[in-house]
Amino acid sequence: MLRIREDLVDAMVAHARRDHPDEACGILAGPEGSGEPQRVIPMLNAARSPTYYEFDSTEWNAVYREMTAKDEEPVVIYHSHTATEPYPSRTDIARAQEYAQFLAPPHYVLIGTRDPERHELRSYRILDGEVTEEPVDVVPT
Repeated sequence: MLRIREDLVDAMVAHARRDHPDEACGILAGPEGSGEPQRVIPMLNAARSPTYYEFDSTEWNAVYREMTAKDEEPVVIYHSHTATEPYPSRTDIARAQEYAQFLAPPHYVLIGTRDPERHELRSYRILDGEVTEEPVDVVPT
């Protein structure tokens, strides 16, 4: 289960709406080993695509160095799906396997923005190519 503060959800959704119709992407960082997201790090979708996201490698390296210096880790990797159900694509699953080489397994949050009136937020664990949806507990800030 992913337990996440409402202000963090609001920030991810605002980022997804701001970047729509392109996919938005970013990280929620938290203290190493805690499993608790504490801050949002919106990142640039280097692909600038409505169907695909890619972290800018220079930005990713800077963010990773900053998290390491603060004894943080990526607890959540998030991105939006602008026209489809918020479920990991084959590309998302392959990317998760790449991240597994150097990250503790994060939660993968997908935010659906196809409906301009409401968002869909779902969280997954992706281990060894296997996708498992998990409950999300949004708690007051």
